[in-house]
Amino acid sequence: MDQPAPASASTPPASNLPEYSVSDISSAVKRTLESAFGRVRVRGEVTEVKRYPSGHIYFALKDEGGKISAVAWKFSVGKLGMLPENGIEVIATGKVSSYGDRSSYQLIVDRLEFAGAGALLARIEALKAKLGAEGLFDPERRRALPMLPSVIGVVSSPQGAVIQDIRTTIARRFPRPILLWPVPVQGEGAAAKIAAAIRGFSAMAPGGAVPRPDVIIVARGGGSLEDLMAFNEEIVVRAAAECSIPLISAVGHETDTTLIDFASDRRAPTPTAAAEMAIPARLELLADLAQRAARLGGAYLRGAQMRRMRLDRAAAGLPDLPGLLGTARQRLDDRGARLSLALPALVQIRRSALLRAERGMPPGMDLVRRRAAGLALMSEQLRGALRQAVARRQGGASRVLARFTPAPLLAGLRQQRARLEGVAGQLESLSPMLVLARGYALVLRPDGQAVTEAAAIRPGQRLRLRFADGEVEARSEPKAGTTAQGRLPI
Repeated sequence: MDQPAPASASTPPASNLPEYSVSDISSAVKRTLESAFGRVRVRGEVTEVKRYPSGHIYFALKDEGGKISAVAWKFSVGKLGMLPENGIEVIATGKVSSYGDRSSYQLIVDRLEFAGAGALLARIEALKAKLGAEGLFDPERRRALPMLPSVIGVVSSPQGAVIQDIRTTIARRFPRPILLWPVPVQGEGAAAKIAAAIRGFSAMAPGGAVPRPDVIIVARGGGSLEDLMAFNEEIVVRAAAECSIPLISAVGHETDTTLIDFASDRRAPTPTAAAEMAIPARLELLADLAQRAARLGGAYLRGAQMRRMRLDRAAAGLPDLPGLLGTARQRLDDRGARLSLALPALVQIRRSALLRAERGMPPGMDLVRRRAAGLALMSEQLRGALRQAVARRQGGASRVLARFTPAPLLAGLRQQRARLEGVAGQLESLSPMLVLARGYALVLRPDGQAVTEAAAIRPGQRLRLRFADGEVEARSEPKAGTTAQGRLPI
């Protein structure tokens, strides 16, 4: 028999293993993963969070032994229940699939929730520390509530007992208008809607078509920590801190505490307590007003009584006014009587002193004559000195003129001088001063006009008598034996 030819080295050995393409393997792996892990819940810590412009969110879940990639598609992000954040332990619900282009598998997530209360509390504490460091929880930021608000705004669910409790309490205490902004208080998108309601109330303009509230109540009933998580979101806390209207938080029951409680102006343990805190009781106000009115009236009466007693004590300490007036009147009469006696005596004393002084003085006319003689002598001496000076001047001038003036001019000057001296003599002879020097006097009125008739003088009129050496004052006096024409001797 012929031996078979040996196989060539380039010929592949025969095999019964099926041959697959890369796409076949990738598709088979994907089908296997999706069929074996149709829907799973995976617990792990979120890491490597990346949000793409397309709206998809890529992240990873890890624990002590491994890490798995995860993705939340854009259409399911709004239904996740929460957004993934680095460092938070969550339970992700979805399906396991593969990504053939990278030969990797990943978890396609359509639901996220916190992995137990511990994770929730850790997240709340981290956010609380962050916002507290920014000063959003400072007590100095808290504002006082209005005494009697005109309108009360409420941010809560329109269904349930919360809004009914608030309405009933306000109607019972002091009826006021209530403006409700309905929002979901839990679930997907609740936090954004609550924050939008708070900001909407704050942005209202006073005096608009819709009245602006004077105080806002953010309220919901009790629930688990997960149910109250909308009020622990950062967007809600910041909206409460930035609100321009005083805000009361009433979330949960008395033992429940959320982050909005720290950012609000007041925290109420229940929605009913928030309504009581926002509005005073009308009956209590009336009772308080009545009590204050009674206290004010009593204080007024006590003050009036105290002042009346003080006035009585002051009046008792005053002297007897009628007696003081009688004493003063008697003293005045005594002083008047003494004055009526003292005045004539004083006048008599002054007259006697004047008479003594008059007797010691020289006669008035002698004094006037001596003064007049002295003045006349001084006048003659002055005239003589003036004549001598004029004569000397004239002599000198005549000599000068004689030297420089022709004879006809000198003769004319002598003639004019002689005429001038004659006229001067006539004027001097007619001067009233020469008449006064002979013993006559000129009678003048106070205004300087001369009196030429005795009939022009009134009794008691002041006059001036001018003599050759001066003037004296005089007054006309009536005298017995008045003439028929009414003249009164001076």
